[in-house]
Amino acid sequence: MKYIYMILKPFSFLPALTIMYLIFSFSSQTGEVSGDLSYRVSYKVVEVAEMVDQVVDLGIEPGNTDYYAEKINYYVRKAAHMTEYFCLAVAVAFPFYVYGLRGFPLLLLAGAICVGFAGLDEYHQSFVEGRGPSLRDVGIDSIGIFFGIMVVRLFCWTTLQMLPKPKKKRRTRQRR
Repeated sequence: MKYIYMILKPFSFLPALTIMYLIFSFSSQTGEVSGDLSYRVSYKVVEVAEMVDQVVDLGIEPGNTDYYAEKINYYVRKAAHMTEYFCLAVAVAFPFYVYGLRGFPLLLLAGAICVGFAGLDEYHQSFVEGRGPSLRDVGIDSIGIFFGIMVVRLFCWTTLQMLPKPKKKRRTRQRR
């Protein structure tokens, strides 16, 4: 059984590698394609908000979907950054936690891997048409990374607290 864990251990990082690939793919899109994608997401968010406005008065004027979509587009893009890197941090930190890395070393190692990847990703964008590197985006990514690692720590700590404690063996005195 021990050997199975040793063989499967490297595979625990496959979700992190998959998320890195997805982030790299999004960063490889030209500025026009990326902007169009985030605008379409913003437009859908406004459409949903308009439907909610029919039930709860949010003060959205009907027929101004384009205006509102343009207004929230920047925030949608930055929320996407945080969300991508939140997911990456969870996928990186969880295997480390399960295999014994805890506390500040977990934050340091998982954080360094994720922030390093964010920096490399921004550098990669400098080679993509219509895109450029942004230190601000690395900072925004870092917020998502921090919260992702904290969620892993909280989830794992809570789960460990709920597990039954092993019973201690009582020592019995040997009679002579």
